[in-house]
Amino acid sequence: MERQMKQVDVLVIGAGPAGLAAAIAAKEDGIDNLLVLEREHNPGGILRQCIHNGFGLHRFKEEFTGPEYAQRDIDRARELGIEIQTDTTVLSVDGDHTVTCVSSAHGVEVLSAKAIVLAMGCRERPRGALGTPGTRCAGIYSAGTAQKFVNLEGYMPGKRVVILGSGDIGLIMARRMTLQGAKVLACVELMPFSSGLNRNIVQCLNDYDIPLYLSHTVIDIKGRERLTGVTVAKVDENRQPIPGSEIEFDCDTLLLSVGLIPENELSEGAGVKLSPLTSGAEVDDVLQTNVPGIFACGNVLHVHDLVDHVSNESFRAGHAAAAYVRGALACGETIDVRDGAGVRGTVPQRIRKGVNESVDLMFRPSGVFRNATCVVTCGEREIARKKAPIFTPGEMAVIKLKPEIVASLDETVTVTIERS
Repeated sequence: MERQMKQVDVLVIGAGPAGLAAAIAAKEDGIDNLLVLEREHNPGGILRQCIHNGFGLHRFKEEFTGPEYAQRDIDRARELGIEIQTDTTVLSVDGDHTVTCVSSAHGVEVLSAKAIVLAMGCRERPRGALGTPGTRCAGIYSAGTAQKFVNLEGYMPGKRVVILGSGDIGLIMARRMTLQGAKVLACVELMPFSSGLNRNIVQCLNDYDIPLYLSHTVIDIKGRERLTGVTVAKVDENRQPIPGSEIEFDCDTLLLSVGLIPENELSEGAGVKLSPLTSGAEVDDVLQTNVPGIFACGNVLHVHDLVDHVSNESFRAGHAAAAYVRGALACGETIDVRDGAGVRGTVPQRIRKGVNESVDLMFRPSGVFRNATCVVTCGEREIARKKAPIFTPGEMAVIKLKPEIVASLDETVTVTIERS
């Protein structure tokens, strides 16, 4: 028997902060035939396990915990009558907007959407991607896994902890493990700068006297059944261990906070072009990918450090998806956006030509730049500049192009950081 295909106008994949914001925007724009698919049992995404505060200051002008922030959007989605189908795993997305998913409640379903918003988030880089020598003992976790154990399931991963990597989740877990009674011996970072927000270094490490070893890495993992210790060494400018610089730590737990990777297997299956710099989709100023009618937002597009930025970006994606369904989205020739010196992974990678709307260019600095200036040029013409006391890879940089500037673009746009 041929399986009947369900038709929807806008299909959102993922019910984290990005997916919820995109769905809310599309619904508020008049899209009633709207469906959100979520593989977890509850909506809210990673925010459900982020019980620390600091969320919402930009968007709501209030400070929330992660669950509180997520609940705002969950409540709004319910008010609008948005259908969120949880416990549903998406198996494939095709370029013709056909989506196959499976759930215990509905079995295998095949959906056809006029527009799709990709909001699958990101995953943590595992130990296997690091090539760290040593035994395959218990006691090694990604920082997010440890966070889920402690905050959602009530388990303590260990009592003596070393953290490899200084991403925000790792920094936050240094504080969380300390508050739960563990001894965090050190946070070890391969690069000469932290990859996390400065406020988290201050609040999560400095306030608890947890040392941060920059330009260091773990070179050996010890233990048979359970981790018993790690060896840390200083690295040179080529990131190679320096003999004689080894430090031994007796510990039963190693947490990995070594980077996040956009969850883009579904995107690739749909024929979406990915950026080698962000590992997310290449998009234009309304977050449309190279596949017409497929949009991407949030951490599946590029890894953010503030959920407020995720929500604002995803509202744009939802509005654009709704406009696409109505046939009101202006598409056509685009202007390329490129990274210049000191800049890595600018999003969007394209701007629609002749559009009279403001555009936020977001990027990660390639290093630490103090008292520097971000300069945006169109061909040989300077179109924007922004000076800051510091640009650092741990914090997303944003520079806005005004509507009249966007409307005048006629050549490649380049974003550069210039030292003072």
